[in-house]
Amino acid sequence: MLLIALMRRWYTLKLKMSDDRMIAIVDYGAGNLRSVASAIIRLGYQPKITSSSDEVLDAQAIILPGVGAAADTMGNLKALGLVSPIRRLIAEGRPFFGVCIGLQVLFSGTEEGGRHECLGVIPGWVRKLPQGQKIPHMGWNQVKQKVAHPVFEGIPDETNFYFVHSYYVEPDDKSLIVGETGYGIPICSVIAQGSLVATQFHPEKSGEFGLKMYDNFIKLVMATEIRLK
Repeated sequence: MLLIALMRRWYTLKLKMSDDRMIAIVDYGAGNLRSVASAIIRLGYQPKITSSSDEVLDAQAIILPGVGAAADTMGNLKALGLVSPIRRLIAEGRPFFGVCIGLQVLFSGTEEGGRHECLGVIPGWVRKLPQGQKIPHMGWNQVKQKVAHPVFEGIPDETNFYFVHSYYVEPDDKSLIVGETGYGIPICSVIAQGSLVATQFHPEKSGEFGLKMYDNFIKLVMATEIRLK
């Protein structure tokens, strides 16, 4: 009877995850949008790709992909009216996954191209990688798991993930750093705060364990069971 109950529970959750309102991938013109969507689809789920503020607010979980510059990303989010919705859903505790620039725009501001204000969700700044290192930081590098976190479930410590970036985040609260990577200096490569997770690397380009990280996030979404508005 217990097995039957568990199977019914899994089936119910699977159906729920097939609802295209469940996971919204924010479309603001990011170049890696389709690869993120393809990764989620490979896991058996159907995300909603959207640039609509209403659909973002209706979603149960958000993925904010990204390549390029944080200032340009903020300009696009503002033009689409997505800044307030993203801040609101994070404040409400809805699951959020930021990727690369999707991590950087969470911070107070960035030094890239001058000083520019970002979303201000996490106090701290985005700074240029140190001199003496090849910039951009491009390719595979290890992520040291500083804190046990569900997003790392089934992922060995010091697994390699794929990076492409010239700037890194420096949170005021170092306890938010759950993953760290060496590149001249230790840089924050994964942060977590409540239902928010964000990575400097690209899980969708990181093979088996990148997919596993997205799968772990989706399991967190299911566990949260936030009622759709």
